[in-house]
Amino acid sequence: MEPRHRVRVLIDAGLLLFATALLFAAPPAAAAVPAEVREALRRLFPKPVRIEERTLLIDDSTAAAIAERGGGEPPSRIATCFVAHAGAEKTTPPLGYACLDTHVVRTLPETLLIAFDRDVTLLRIDVLTFDEPADYRPRRAFLDQFEGRGREERLDLRRNIRAISGATLSSRAVTEASNRVRVLIERLLLGGEGR
Repeated sequence: MEPRHRVRVLIDAGLLLFATALLFAAPPAAAAVPAEVREALRRLFPKPVRIEERTLLIDDSTAAAIAERGGGEPPSRIATCFVAHAGAEKTTPPLGYACLDTHVVRTLPETLLIAFDRDVTLLRIDVLTFDEPADYRPRRAFLDQFEGRGREERLDLRRNIRAISGATLSSRAVTEASNRVRVLIERLLLGGEGR
């Protein structure tokens, strides 16, 4: 074998070894549920509950339904949701649903955990991360007005949601995220076309 070919074989073998090492050293694609999400889910759905994580792919018709129902443009075509079951068996009916929604408020992201009961009535919204200035962070009193809103209610800042004074963009982001998650649950977890 010529020296030039021998060097090429060694380089190829080295690259293959390096790529293999990266593959096995990389974190798993489905990383564990972050601790703050686990804690929020435990508060919403006390034990004994089995939480099933689901990755949802948002197709064009679901994106159109989200926009039509006041959820704006989905920030991503992939959503992470959780289904809470009353028991360990796969056949136990769901107690409720929760989804993570990460979106840009003004120029920086916020992540919400939005939970609904089995009838798709909004249970709670938790702000997990908020990178905009703290003055614009949605307070608990603002988030509490979403609780108990039923399946048929389209949440709207002009109609039935009081905006945060001086933080209209934060108010809009939370309202759209709530409508967006409701559509995801109705269409992709419950398998219906929504109402």
